[in-house]
Amino acid sequence: MLPLIGSKELVAWLPTLLEAKSVLFPEIAYPTYSVGAILGSATGTAVSIDPKTWPDADLAWINSPSNPTGRVHSDDEMMEVIIWARKSNCIIASDECYLEFGHTANPTSILGFTGGNNKNILAVHSLSKRSSMAGYRAGFVIGDAELIARLREVRKHAGMIVPLPVQKAMITALSDDVHVAEQRQRYNARRERLAPALRNVGFEIEESRAGLYIWCTRNEQDWDSISWLAELGILATPGYFYGAKGDRHIRVALTATDANIDEAVARLTQAASSR
Repeated sequence: MLPLIGSKELVAWLPTLLEAKSVLFPEIAYPTYSVGAILGSATGTAVSIDPKTWPDADLAWINSPSNPTGRVHSDDEMMEVIIWARKSNCIIASDECYLEFGHTANPTSILGFTGGNNKNILAVHSLSKRSSMAGYRAGFVIGDAELIARLREVRKHAGMIVPLPVQKAMITALSDDVHVAEQRQRYNARRERLAPALRNVGFEIEESRAGLYIWCTRNEQDWDSISWLAELGILATPGYFYGAKGDRHIRVALTATDANIDEAVARLTQAASSR
């Protein structure tokens, strides 16, 4: 296991640190996967969920639960990824920073499917979401011991060293699951209030089975939905930010306060009644 200066550090720099020339990432995904490939002068390719359709590569990212969609890989899908990695000798990096926030699905780490053979498998975790510690820049990567040793040796020369006080704070946070359960309940309660209100104004919610977001569409361009919500004083993110295939969806975050979520529900309810 290796402490990180937040999981974004590793997402952005992993292709460079591994000298990867080709990087795969989901076709609707956190944009830093693509940016990391660019920083490393690697060829980045957006791919579907099914690894049978993937080209050969040096590094492949998966993300479950997904940002932005909240999609959770099934057990069979996880096994297919591992089988593909072993056949192709490709490194798999599994971004699991939303792992503790299941709603109608129970996310599982890729390391639960390796049978103890973690060769070419890395799981990336963050305390930013799990423990609301974004400002601490605290995360870690765990998996293939040889890869971890290789990363440790290179990263220290780039000054990517997590300060000891932050590591102590990480230990404290990771030693307690009570606050995580409370936060999961908080996010899920917000989802259960906000989702019906979005449906009542014409949005169809897709996936959104875990994580901190609602992924939805009104079968119109994302910016049209964003503009309509903005007229109500509600901010969301256009789906195109996460890939061209997301351009008819939006991502609605559950990270506002309970009071603001309730206010958004009230405004949506009022808009629905005036339609």
